[in-house]
Amino acid sequence: MTTHNQKSTLVDNTTQNSPNNSLHLEKLGSAAFQSQYLVRDLQGGIITGAMAIPLSAGIAMMSHYPIKVALATVVFACFIGWINAWIKPGNYIGAPGVAAGLAPVLAMGVASFGMENMAFAIFLTAFIQAIIWKYNLQKYILVAVPSYMIEGLLAGVGLKIALNFFAMTYELPKDSVSVEFWNLARIQMVMISLGGFALFLYLFSKYQAKQPAVPYFALIIAGVVIAQFFPMPMLYVEDVPLSLALPIPHFEDAFTWLHVIGFALMLAIIDVIEQVMSNAAIEKIDPLKRKCDTNNSLLAIWISNMGASFFGGMTNLDGLAKSTTNKLAGAYTKFSVLVIGVVILFFVLNTQYLEYLPKFSLAIIMIFTGWKMIAGLLHVAHEGQYALMLAVFCALAVYKLGIFEGLLLAMILHGLVNYVVFRHTENMKTLQIIKRYFERFSGSGGVD
Repeated sequence: MTTHNQKSTLVDNTTQNSPNNSLHLEKLGSAAFQSQYLVRDLQGGIITGAMAIPLSAGIAMMSHYPIKVALATVVFACFIGWINAWIKPGNYIGAPGVAAGLAPVLAMGVASFGMENMAFAIFLTAFIQAIIWKYNLQKYILVAVPSYMIEGLLAGVGLKIALNFFAMTYELPKDSVSVEFWNLARIQMVMISLGGFALFLYLFSKYQAKQPAVPYFALIIAGVVIAQFFPMPMLYVEDVPLSLALPIPHFEDAFTWLHVIGFALMLAIIDVIEQVMSNAAIEKIDPLKRKCDTNNSLLAIWISNMGASFFGGMTNLDGLAKSTTNKLAGAYTKFSVLVIGVVILFFVLNTQYLEYLPKFSLAIIMIFTGWKMIAGLLHVAHEGQYALMLAVFCALAVYKLGIFEGLLLAMILHGLVNYVVFRHTENMKTLQIIKRYFERFSGSGGVD
């Protein structure tokens, strides 16, 4: 996957040296706020913010993070994203949030290092991303890891998410007592879930091109209403305290240090690649066809991640689902992102209202999210049979072994296939193959 985002900044660098600095600042500010789009940005922010709440809650559960912490992370990322838009805008309608594709990675981190060390892991991730941003290294990462392999990785994660939340579609309240598994209450719960799924899919197919938030609103409202008449498991939100603290590690042995560094490196790279891919899509759906600058987006991401580490927050990026909703809901500038942050902030301060959401509604949203990630393999089919087979292999390896192990195994297989092809079809020596591979990083072409 190649990118020209670095060449496409809002204002040419030479403008900064122009005597007309007021014009330069005005153009920069246009990314963050324009009075003629105030109503549109307000509408887009309110709708996207409401849609992002259950999605963020589901991602938090998958990541083994407190829901309140996930929502606070989104709020902080929204504020940083809006401030960054005044100075170095990356995109114009991208909506920040916790990423579904990173949920299993964070869950692995929590299981491996404990929640007490995750703040340091996120801080280290942000530090690595700052280096990537400073030296514009994302273009080299994209050369090393083909885009179709990332689609495979996301598909494997999507399968994990869908299966992880499937049990919630037939889960019963804790006080429900029955010897038989398939009792009347469980059959009733399954029928409600199937009905909710059918409603969601119907509304999504009808409104996805105009108002993609409609199925989310309808499902949530329907779930809240149904829960008033039938007993069912409800979302529980732990009201954890949010406090500032230095992200200091609580381990000493060298092996753990190496493990955390490797974990942060993997998390940083996946986060960066997802942002690059999201920016490519956001640029296509921008209502004014404005160009994105991925490196500027990375600036907002690493600052948000580093800041979030001081209150135990998660990683973030401009997710495509929320960004698409933001655009279709009417947003034209990053002011909509500020509105999203304000909407979610209300629920951070009033978490008790989130407990009106039935678990089956959340499960449907997350299963659908997982399916959309799996469906990304359809895009890979246009890149040829080899790309599709490698993406599917990567997806299955990620699902079975884990993100790091699955991606590493897929990259090793990719390297071996390329080695065999060039060794036996072009009679190239090993050193020639290695040289040709590294030529790709200088734009000279080479191994696909």
